[in-house]
Amino acid sequence: MSIKKVLTIAGSDTSGGAGIQADLKTFQERGVYGMNALTVIVTMDPRNRWAHKVFPVEVSVIKEEIDTVINGIGVDALKTGMLPTVEIIEYVGSVLKDLKNPIVIDPVMVCKVTSGSTENLFPENVEAMKKCLLPYATVVTPNLFEAAQLAGMEKIDTVEEAKEAAKKICDLGAKNVVIKGRKFFAGDKSVDILYDGKDFEFFESEKIDTEWNHGAGCTFSASVTAEIAKGSTVSQAVATTKKLIAEALKQSFKLNDYTGPLNHKAFALK
Repeated sequence: MSIKKVLTIAGSDTSGGAGIQADLKTFQERGVYGMNALTVIVTMDPRNRWAHKVFPVEVSVIKEEIDTVINGIGVDALKTGMLPTVEIIEYVGSVLKDLKNPIVIDPVMVCKVTSGSTENLFPENVEAMKKCLLPYATVVTPNLFEAAQLAGMEKIDTVEEAKEAAKKICDLGAKNVVIKGRKFFAGDKSVDILYDGKDFEFFESEKIDTEWNHGAGCTFSASVTAEIAKGSTVSQAVATTKKLIAEALKQSFKLNDYTGPLNHKAFALK
């Protein structure tokens, strides 16, 4: 049996709902073989409202991990997640520039620390991402905050502002940009926008509000990576992922008073 091999270069979420844990669960359910290079360990403080603590992995170790997978096994596609330091971003960029495989960049910049709140963990890394990662991206999957940071905009509140941001991100070298913008429209629709450097495409699903939405961005980019590895176009990969994310959110569950994951079983192949 032939199975596509996919690598995630990302961080570990100790609670299991995001990061490489979410990526590997998604890869498994979407029928690809998942491998990982760990860049950072993220823990949560149960005595301080689930505040996050971040422990980067040494670059020398990351080099060994990536060498194991890329040179020892080979990949059909890869994605990046949390890259916590400029040094790590620069090293990963040096790897990406020599690859001919599809590359999905999830430009992780924040962690959810309490219900509905975020903090910017690594604002100094934005310029490094723009210089070292985006030029090699088959697709970039920012949320509204991340898209604004990459585009040099204060914020994104409207569809037109999202379109402007997408164009600016493509100008940095990315071939495709998907802005996850569930807040664009009032009502019951969640809307994501794909820009391929020429045209815009809109993807709608039911808007699902939960108190513990955790790991949706990681899962989204992992699913897109898996679908591209199997031969889907970016548009097809986003369309499939959009539907699956909605179902996984419907089936999400609460872990404690602060967080809870999507149900990755919703991504199982039918």
